[in-house]
Amino acid sequence: MPKQIKVALVHHWLVSPGGAEKVLFELHQMWPKAPIFTAAYTPEKFPELRTADVRTTWLNKVPLAKTKHQLFPVLRGLSFRMLDLSSYDLVISSCAAEAKYVKTGPNTLHICYCHTPIRYYWSDYEWYLAHPPFGALNPVAKLALPLMIGRLRKLDYEEAQTVDVYLANSKTVQDRIKKYYHRDSTIIYPPIDTDPLTKLQRSHKDYYLMVGRQVAYKRLDLAVDAFNALGLKLKVVGEGEEISRQQPRAKSNIEFTGWLSDRERNKLFAGARAFIWPQEEDFGITAVEAMAAGCPVIAFNKGGAREYVTEGVTGALFDQQTPAALVEAIRRFEVMSLDESAIRNRALEFDSRVFRSKLADFVNREWKKFEQKKSPER
Repeated sequence: MPKQIKVALVHHWLVSPGGAEKVLFELHQMWPKAPIFTAAYTPEKFPELRTADVRTTWLNKVPLAKTKHQLFPVLRGLSFRMLDLSSYDLVISSCAAEAKYVKTGPNTLHICYCHTPIRYYWSDYEWYLAHPPFGALNPVAKLALPLMIGRLRKLDYEEAQTVDVYLANSKTVQDRIKKYYHRDSTIIYPPIDTDPLTKLQRSHKDYYLMVGRQVAYKRLDLAVDAFNALGLKLKVVGEGEEISRQQPRAKSNIEFTGWLSDRERNKLFAGARAFIWPQEEDFGITAVEAMAAGCPVIAFNKGGAREYVTEGVTGALFDQQTPAALVEAIRRFEVMSLDESAIRNRALEFDSRVFRSKLADFVNREWKKFEQKKSPER
C-alpha cells in the first residue's frame, strides 16, 4: 500500500476506556498520523491518545453526550452522517454503533472493524428494553424505544451497506453481521498486549475477580448473587451504573475497588484464583488478558468466550445465565487442576503483534483489489 495515501480512523465515542478503545489504540499505533474522528471525547480518560489528532463531531458539545450517549441514537447517527471523509483514500471505522455512517466517496476504501452490530437495535434489543440503563429516565426509554426501533434499524441497515469491507472481532460477531446486515466479513481477533502480563508471577490465588465497565449486560448481579451464596472472596474492579445497584446487595466477602490503573489491575490478575465472566461478550479482551497472566476464566458459554475458554483446560463454562449455574461452575472449577502455561499459551495466540500483522496483510490485499476495480463509474 502506498505510504502517501491519506488515512482516517473513526470510532463511535471516546468517553470511557474498554476493549474497543484498545483496538482503536492499535490502529493509531499502525497509522499514527491519521486523524481520529469520534462523536464525543473525554481526553483525561485516554492518556495514551494525548499526541493523537482527535477530532470530535458537534455532538461533543451537547450536554450529557459524554455521560449518557445512549440517549442520543438519532443525534449520534446524524453527527456521523454529516461527517464527510471522501477526501481520504482509506477510512477504517472501529464500530459498535454509528461510526460506520460516515460519508465516503468512490475513491475511498472504507473498512469497518465491527465490534458488533448495535446491540440495543439487534441482538440484545429485548434485553435492553427490559433493562434500560438510564435511571430515572427508564420509563421514558421503555416507551420511546419501541416507537423508534423500526426506523433506527432501517437506517442502520442502510448505512451498513455503504461499507466496502467488514472485519469481525469474533465468530459470534461475524454471524451477527451476516444475520443483521447480510454482509460477509473476515475475522481478525482483537489485540492483547501480552508482554507485561506473561511476565507476572502468580501468587495468593485466594480471591476471584471481575474487571470491566460495570454496565447492566455485564451481569454483575449474577456474580453478586453467586458469591453471596458461596461466601468466597470476590474483587470487582471498574465503574458503571451497576455498582450503585449491586454494591448495597453484596455481602462483606465482595470488595468493590473502583477504577484501577492497568498496573494495579494486572497485579490482581496475577493473584486471582479465577476470572469471572458472566456476560455474553462480543469477544472479551479483558478475559484473554487475565489468561495471559495465567489466570483461568469461568465464563458464560456463549459469545466470544467459546473461542478461548475450554472446559478443564483454560477454565470452566456454564450454560445458563443464572446464579445457580455460576455457583455450580465455580464449584466444579474448585476441584480442577489446570496448567497455567497452557492458559498463557492460549492467550498468546491473540497477541497484539498477531493483530497488527494480520490487519496489515488484510488492508494491503483489500487496497490492491480496490485499486484494480476503481473507476469513475464506481
